[in-house]
Amino acid sequence: MKENILDTLKNLNFTEYEAKAYLTLLQESPLTGYAVAKHSGVPRSKIYEVLESLTMRGDILVSPGSTPLYSPIPAKELIKNRRMKAEEHFELAEKSLAEFKKSANDRENIWNIMGRNEILDKVKACIITAQKRILLEVWKEEFEEMESELRQAAKRGVNVTIIAYGEIASDFANVYHHYMGQEITEEYGGRWIVISGDDSEVVAGIVSLGKDSRAAWTMHVGLVMPITEVMIHDLYVMEIMEQHKELLEESFGKNLVNLRRKFSIHPDFKKHYVK
Repeated sequence: MKENILDTLKNLNFTEYEAKAYLTLLQESPLTGYAVAKHSGVPRSKIYEVLESLTMRGDILVSPGSTPLYSPIPAKELIKNRRMKAEEHFELAEKSLAEFKKSANDRENIWNIMGRNEILDKVKACIITAQKRILLEVWKEEFEEMESELRQAAKRGVNVTIIAYGEIASDFANVYHHYMGQEITEEYGGRWIVISGDDSEVVAGIVSLGKDSRAAWTMHVGLVMPITEVMIHDLYVMEIMEQHKELLEESFGKNLVNLRRKFSIHPDFKKHYVK
């Protein structure tokens, strides 16, 4: 029993000698320094150093006189004081470490990621940390490699919305099949991936070039906001196409091909980002 109490006092920032001296005084007090050493087992050569440390910390009281007598503060008061001191330490740590949190979440940085596997790893990390919403624009090939992480996110209560290129089926996500997925695949000559996590971070890049694939990851609001809003705009267009496809195609051609050509700068009407 005594050993357990000594261990408890050590957890309250007592040294072994301090714990023995304080426990001795709890059992009998007031005592002289000599008596404390005799009953506690603390060496006489160390006892006054130990008692001074306890006095300075406020754990024991000393009466003035030619032969000082020592008494402990009550155990409840000791615990109360320790709790208050711990709260002060936590508050100070919280304030001090907040500056490091700001640095860790530096929203001014844009990080370059090279390699398809490395890009997908970063996308998965974004999925794992999301708490509210995931917007994901993805081809079937990449979706299959992160389906497990997306499913777990949905189980956590995260809203998962996918803009799908190719035949992607899901029982846990809101899937919007892009109305011109095949045409985009042909025109762009490659696949990309875009994810927005909680409207606070994005990963966007090309994933069809193997080791030469490249993407950017950032929390920079100047990029997070427009990229997220472009994805939401795609969702608007797909909702509109779902309701009014026939009417729109009368004006702009099948799958709005005339619009795509209108805003192309290349004679072949294809995209040449990937060279």
